[in-house]
Amino acid sequence: MVEKPIILFDGVCNFCNSAVQFIIKHDPNGYFRFAAIQSAYGEELFELNPELRSIDSIILVENGKIKTESSAVLHIAKNLHGWPKLGYILILIPTPIRNFFYKLIAKNRYKFFGKNESCMIPTKEIRERFLS
Repeated sequence: MVEKPIILFDGVCNFCNSAVQFIIKHDPNGYFRFAAIQSAYGEELFELNPELRSIDSIILVENGKIKTESSAVLHIAKNLHGWPKLGYILILIPTPIRNFFYKLIAKNRYKFFGKNESCMIPTKEIRERFLS
């Protein structure tokens, strides 16, 4: 059996938590699962891939491959239902340009959107989609 893709996100970031809620809304079949970067799964991934420690915003693990930054976002969009799927067309923009804008937002996300003291707690309806 193929494992479902896992999205690692910054669990204390308000913007990231809103993005997870958006993904859940546009992923009615439950294609994606989630884990906070601060979780045990996140720590295990960093132990196996120390080069990822510099990534503190979003990581997609899909079919044994790891995607980060704008590539992660666009591959997530590609698998959503409805209009968000159209965002995948941005893959045509060269990666360095996409990542420049991605990093600009990621670097300022706490300033723009705020931060929580702890990771979000999923509701009982979506809890099974979250790893520890």
